[in-house]
Amino acid sequence: MRTRAPLLGLLAAFGVLALTFTLPHLLDWDVRTRAPRSAVDGVVPPLHGYWEPTWFGPGTLPALLLALLAWRYAVQLADRLPWRRLLLVSFVVGTAWLFSLALVDGESGISRVLGNPYEYLQTARAVDDVPALLDGFIDRIPKPAEDNWPTHVAGHPPGALLFFVLLARLGLGGDFAAGAVVTLIAATIPVAVLVLLRTLGAESVARRAAPFLVMAPAALFLAVSADAAFTALACWGMVAVALAARADREGRTAGLVGWGALSGLLLGYGVFCSYGFAILGLVAVAVLVAARSWRPLLVSVPAALVVVGVFAAYGFAWWEAYPVLVERYHDGIAADRPMTYWWWGNIGALLVSTGPLVGAGLGAVAVAAPGVLRRSSAAEHAEDGDVAGRRVAVLIAVAGVACVVLADVSGMSKSEVERIWLIFVPWLLVSCALLPERWRRHGLGLQVAAALIVQHLLYTSW
Repeated sequence: MRTRAPLLGLLAAFGVLALTFTLPHLLDWDVRTRAPRSAVDGVVPPLHGYWEPTWFGPGTLPALLLALLAWRYAVQLADRLPWRRLLLVSFVVGTAWLFSLALVDGESGISRVLGNPYEYLQTARAVDDVPALLDGFIDRIPKPAEDNWPTHVAGHPPGALLFFVLLARLGLGGDFAAGAVVTLIAATIPVAVLVLLRTLGAESVARRAAPFLVMAPAALFLAVSADAAFTALACWGMVAVALAARADREGRTAGLVGWGALSGLLLGYGVFCSYGFAILGLVAVAVLVAARSWRPLLVSVPAALVVVGVFAAYGFAWWEAYPVLVERYHDGIAADRPMTYWWWGNIGALLVSTGPLVGAGLGAVAVAAPGVLRRSSAAEHAEDGDVAGRRVAVLIAVAGVACVVLADVSGMSKSEVERIWLIFVPWLLVSCALLPERWRRHGLGLQVAAALIVQHLLYTSW
């Protein structure tokens, strides 16, 4: 079973993808991925997009070259490069992968998403009074409200909008400039996850996961998506949690306090960027379990409450805003999206973002988890350091799966999750580090091929 689990997981992923893409068409089922079906021909549920092949664009050749080089060399380089050089190469290659895929659609691949009136930038440029914005934010969430917020602004706490207000005030509020900034931020996500894994004593796992994190199909949706910035914030917040835990275990009180406070501020602000961010508390717990230290909570929780208090002092209370958002959510297209499809249709959309190889990775996690988690911490370090790394990978991946399950059953994620669930994708991709050696190179080839196919055949809204 251990050797067959990755294959069974991969077949299950392809099965989910096939069903979610084909059944709405075979059954003539309007699942409302977009506005009314008659408005757009060639819709491709479960993705928020439609069929529109772009056979060749400015980014096509660079993307193909990067994909081929990664398939040929990435696995070996990840194993052999000195650590700091690996981090640098991961950032540079990740940046090139993000930009090349986006530029398949030309310059608009960088600018059109954030320039959309439903997004943040147009609103951010008009903000001239931040305290007034926060004080009246909740009143403008309801759909019937006069001068209600655009879809994405209303659907997130104000921290997301404030990020773009900052960009605008720094002179980076143009569509292309903001898109480039967000894409560069997205390129730090693999670096953060690698640092996190190494801090938790799992450098071998980090090296094995690196190619899958850098070349993930999620790049299709991370480039210029505001959710990429939220994902990066989450990843670096988790790094701070891990560093605080390590400082505690090493008896460094200053490090515990400093990193603990930073983790609370980063993750606390993240909750004010996305309502789904709160679910990532499960990943933070997994990090603390992996680090075998709970004392960072004594610092990080008060620091996070400082963020909550500042927003509340200026008039925005998260707990008051969320029920209002739920009402707006059900006043919109979400009310017409059948949950009987989206409970599993969401998983199909997520697999486009993670790539189908995650099915194989999670299969490997499923068979590794019982044995790995039974080992005592003493045995891990005394007998087999690789077992300790595998334990970390299992904990992180299982936490990622739990986040997805909670988000799915909440009913607040119906469609568009190829973007909305980007905050869960890095934790799921860690599972690919547990794949057998013979899977690594060919598995990476499958991932980059999937990204190229989706980018060139479909028009996605992100």
